[in-house]
Amino acid sequence: MGSVLVPLVAAGLASLLWPVIGVAGLALTAAGLWLVLAHTGIVRALGTLLSVAVPLAVLALFAANGVVWAAAVSLGLWALAAVAARTALTPAGVAAEAGREQRAEAPRRPWIVMNPLSGGGKVTRFHLAEKARAAGAQVVLLDPARHQDVAELARRAVDDGADLLAAAGGDGTQALVAEVAAVHDIPFLVIPAGTRNHFALDLGLDRDDPAAALDALTDGVELRVDLGFAADRVFVNNASFGTYASVVADPAYRNRKLRTALQTLPDLLGGDEAPGLRMRAGDTRIGGLQAVLVSNNPYRRAADTARPGRRERLDSGWLGVLCVGVHSAAQAARTVRGARSADLRRLTAREVVVEADSGTVPAGIDGEHVTLPAPVLCRIAPGALRIRVPRHRPGTPANRPPADWPRVLRLALDTGGGQRG
Repeated sequence: MGSVLVPLVAAGLASLLWPVIGVAGLALTAAGLWLVLAHTGIVRALGTLLSVAVPLAVLALFAANGVVWAAAVSLGLWALAAVAARTALTPAGVAAEAGREQRAEAPRRPWIVMNPLSGGGKVTRFHLAEKARAAGAQVVLLDPARHQDVAELARRAVDDGADLLAAAGGDGTQALVAEVAAVHDIPFLVIPAGTRNHFALDLGLDRDDPAAALDALTDGVELRVDLGFAADRVFVNNASFGTYASVVADPAYRNRKLRTALQTLPDLLGGDEAPGLRMRAGDTRIGGLQAVLVSNNPYRRAADTARPGRRERLDSGWLGVLCVGVHSAAQAARTVRGARSADLRRLTAREVVVEADSGTVPAGIDGEHVTLPAPVLCRIAPGALRIRVPRHRPGTPANRPPADWPRVLRLALDTGGGQRG
């Protein structure tokens, strides 16, 4: 109630207009950003002006009417209410896990492949090879000067008797070794030595201290998590199709990300090079898409107050699917409606088929660019991967389900006459 009362007290009934103004400003800003991304020349300049001027105008309007502080307090109270609701409605004793933990014996012959270039040299900076060898692991350092088949190296290690496989590198390297571990049903250890390491993040590992993952060799527990497949390619995080994958495929993207994106997006979003994707999942069919993101377990929405942009769990047995089909500034403005927007669709599925107008479709598999023959079948393999993690790790907050807002409202309006549980 406080988030509603604060603006009412500050500005009276007229404050009911401020949320409308704020949403309208967001919609116009989204439309301006679309013009920036999808056009060049004077139209892009106008889009830049719109996307900068509208937020400033809304902020100035709020300031002129003395409601900036009220809006900030109201938003803060909404966030506090969301956290409180999730905490209050979570059953006691819910464990914080990417999957169920089981006791694990220390491996006898652990094998670890390390990419010395990943993450700007984290392998060297954190002395990972030396620490892993001291813990009894066989370490293979990749040679930056030549191409090496990481999956083949892992298969040879299994043939030689390795009873645990590990990778110190980015998510692409992790996926290659994880697939071999899953095929042979032996544990896999993630050492977050890459740049982002989203998989490690959702496992609760400390990405700022990759050496801490080595504790799993002596004091570890085991989880069963899912693996995603795009055609015959394994992904631990996601497979992206369409616009983003096409941008990443440009050789110039690695060194000049923003410039490359601004140069290539106009053709990809509205020109002859637009992907033209379609998606099928069960009875759901969606066409006219520019991008499809298929994830190994669903991601939370970016606006989620607890774990924005992260996965609640990694063992649900479901793929997350995000479909984007925006072809005009008006459609871009409608995306501010979130889940209710017809131009931005979210769903879950066991299998997803991505189709394209051409015989192939560009894809990003855990950030690695590939070209796959269309249509592409994406599926999930529940519990396919045994993961070894340290017993103590920092990133495992309580696993709380989304708040049941109708129930929250009923509880809030209950003055004592209802039955208490």
